[in-house]
Amino acid sequence: MSAALETVALRKTFGGITATNDVSFRLDAGARHALIGPNGAGKTTLVNLLAGALAPTAGRVMLEGADVTTLAMDRRVRRGLARTFQINQLFGAMTPQETLGLAIAERLGDGARAWQPAGADPRVVADVVELAARFRLGDVLDVRTASLPYGKQRLLEIAVAFASRPRVLLLDEPAAGVPEEERHEILAAVAALPREVAVLLIEHDMDLVFSFADRISVLVNGALFAEGPPDEIAADARVRAVYLGDADG
Repeated sequence: MSAALETVALRKTFGGITATNDVSFRLDAGARHALIGPNGAGKTTLVNLLAGALAPTAGRVMLEGADVTTLAMDRRVRRGLARTFQINQLFGAMTPQETLGLAIAERLGDGARAWQPAGADPRVVADVVELAARFRLGDVLDVRTASLPYGKQRLLEIAVAFASRPRVLLLDEPAAGVPEEERHEILAAVAALPREVAVLLIEHDMDLVFSFADRISVLVNGALFAEGPPDEIAADARVRAVYLGDADG
């Protein structure tokens, strides 16, 4: 199976602190892969390196076989890599319809006209309708984002990332801060992502991780500590000792 995303001896240091320690990682095409680890393990640093928000100190990032180590975030998006964030980056004054319309217009290379009414471009309208249905946003399309329940805001952020039609999607703790009664929508949306998109899920919620992932990587102190199918990771005494047995995650 070909690699959708791969790193080779990826390292990131901040002064005397090594946040990512020679990580060689592979995300297969169409994979459902989770990255877990205790707080401070370096998970978000690794995601930022994959997405292009940070430049590595050493090592390489390969996207579908091409070296993208020096490419900026927007160029990686155009090559098919999208991400979400631990803390959403949405505009609270905009509605989901406006937010999705803007994301779609950018993908279509029509960002300069993104502020015209969404109904003016049938391509944008069709995509907004499809995304709203997929991510359960149809009933809140005209509600200001700041007024949405937090679970809906997280769904909107995933929808915005998906609007770029990625082949690789990085989900950085999509259930973080979502109340228990709203989590089922996040679980359902993540589970329903199309198989042609390779997904790397970074998450503390073990219910979400084990219901989603075909493969799990464990990061500890910036280095890959263990990797394998979910049943192997759950049974690994070393992993339980450093992470799964820790009730605080």
